[in-house]
Amino acid sequence: MAIFTGSGAAICTPFDKSGGFSPGAYEKLIQFQVEEGTDAIVACGTTGEMSTLSTQEHIEVVRVAVAAAKKYGDAHGRKVPVVAGAGGNDTAKCEAVGKALVQAGVDALMYVTPYYNKTSQRGLVAHYTRIAKAVEVPIVMYNIPGRTGMNMTPTTMAELAKLPNIAAVKEATGDFGQVAEIAERCGDALDIYSGNDDYIVPILSLGGKGVISTIANIAPRQVHDMVAKFHAGDIAGSREIQLGMLPVVRCLFADVNPIVVKAALNLMDFDMGLCRAPLTTPEDALVEALREAMTAYGLLK
Repeated sequence: MAIFTGSGAAICTPFDKSGGFSPGAYEKLIQFQVEEGTDAIVACGTTGEMSTLSTQEHIEVVRVAVAAAKKYGDAHGRKVPVVAGAGGNDTAKCEAVGKALVQAGVDALMYVTPYYNKTSQRGLVAHYTRIAKAVEVPIVMYNIPGRTGMNMTPTTMAELAKLPNIAAVKEATGDFGQVAEIAERCGDALDIYSGNDDYIVPILSLGGKGVISTIANIAPRQVHDMVAKFHAGDIAGSREIQLGMLPVVRCLFADVNPIVVKAALNLMDFDMGLCRAPLTTPEDALVEALREAMTAYGLLK
């Protein structure tokens, strides 16, 4: 059974004026997500600036996410699962953080492939196998070579998919041949989620369950509807949503994520604060282009 089908919002982590985590702003964002139909909350991923959080902060952010998803999910009569990022380039630390986040109540964990020191394909099998044996919840593997400098091959994914709690992959290679091969080799043993907002529909056409999305921070209803329409057989309607949001997507990724999406949320009066260093603020010209694109798309008045 899939962890979720539809839109998983990779939500931003808000910081206050002193740079600390702002739980009130985080709960407000999660309330907005649930009310607008988001199918899962993905906390502490790349968009959530996980790499700048201390372990204590990381656990606190996830606890707030779990409590808020339950609170607002229950209010709307549905279960909103929480997937928490727990990846890194130290297998022992990944294991320990994962255990702590399971204790915090997550429904699943997401682990990016190790970066900087990287590893071999054999090392990836060993890395994910050790983690999978240490935690009891489903695991989403995250393959994003543009950030990590390494690609997990379909052969490696097929080997890992034999483990009972290796449930899914967030695929952000942009290589549709690879996505097709993953689907071919893994079948129902491994769910596929798009890791990029500009090709959600193509991933769905290859059997994807949905997306772990950045633009869902600001357009949660649209991303939910895009996936729901596709699975309901309204391919034209799904494609229309995909193509319509591309001007906003291009703005969101005109600088390093999550710099621009955080600025977008601030334009929508979510008090998200600034990104933590070394990330900085977007240039004024980009903010104006973003404002124009969001207004044209109906996200701002």
